[in-house]
Amino acid sequence: MSAVGAPKDSRPRRFRRGAAILPSLFTIGNLFLGFWAIIKATNGQHEAAAHLLFWAIVLDMLDGRIARLTGTTSEFGGELDSLADVISFGVAPAFLAYSWAFAPVPRAGWLTSFLFVAAGALRLARFNVQRHGGDGRFFVGLPIPAAAGQLAALVAALPGPLRERPAAFGGLAVVAILAFLMVSTFRYRSFKGVDLRARLSYASILGIAVALVVLFFEPAIVLVTLVTVYVLSAPAAYLFGLLRRRGSGAPPVVAQSAPQGL
Repeated sequence: MSAVGAPKDSRPRRFRRGAAILPSLFTIGNLFLGFWAIIKATNGQHEAAAHLLFWAIVLDMLDGRIARLTGTTSEFGGELDSLADVISFGVAPAFLAYSWAFAPVPRAGWLTSFLFVAAGALRLARFNVQRHGGDGRFFVGLPIPAAAGQLAALVAALPGPLRERPAAFGGLAVVAILAFLMVSTFRYRSFKGVDLRARLSYASILGIAVALVVLFFEPAIVLVTLVTVYVLSAPAAYLFGLLRRRGSGAPPVVAQSAPQGL
C-alpha cells in the first residue's frame, strides 16, 4: 500500500507524450528529405534527388500507420502531413522534373511544373475535406506521393538530363498527365485494408522473394514498372468497366462530381 501523498508514476504519461510526437517526427523527416531533394536537383544531382523522394514516400507511409498503431491520430498531424506533402511530393518533384527534362523548353517547362504543384495542392485539399467520409479502400484521384514516385522512378531510370526537344516534350506530357490524374475522380486502391499479419501461401512467399531479388539487381526498372502499373490501374479499370457496361447494354453510371471549390 503506497503512502498518502506519494507522487504518481509519470511513466505512462511520458510514454503517451513520446508516442504522440513520433508520427510528427516521421512527417518532419519526410519534409526534410523533400527539401534536400530540391537542393540536390539544384546542383544537378538528379538521381540522388530521386532516391531522396523515394525515402520521403517511405516515411510518409509510416507516419500515418504509426499514428494509428499508437492511437495518436489528430487533426494537427493530418494538417502537418498535408503541408509536408505539398513540399516533398509537389514542389520537389516538379522542380526535379524542370531541372532534369525541361532545359530545351524552359517556358513550357516551368508552366507545366507549376501545373503539377497546383494539381497536387488541390488533390491534398480535396483529400483533407473527404478523408472522414467515403470508402477508405479507395483514393479519389491519384495520390500525390504516387505522382511524385512516378517522376522519381523515371529520373532514377534515366538520370542523365534530357537535352533533346522531343524527349523534353515527352516529359511535359508525363507531368501534365500526372497533374490531370491527381485532380481526376478515378478510384485508386489505398491498400489500407491489407492485413500484414495474414498467412501467405508458398506461391506468394516465392513471388515476394523473386521480386526482392529482381529489385536488388534492377531497382530502377522494377520501381518504374510498379509505379507505372499503379498509376495506370485506375484509368484502365474505368475503361474496362465502361466497355463491359456497353457490351451488356446497361445504362452508364454517372459518378458524383467533386465538391465545388476543390
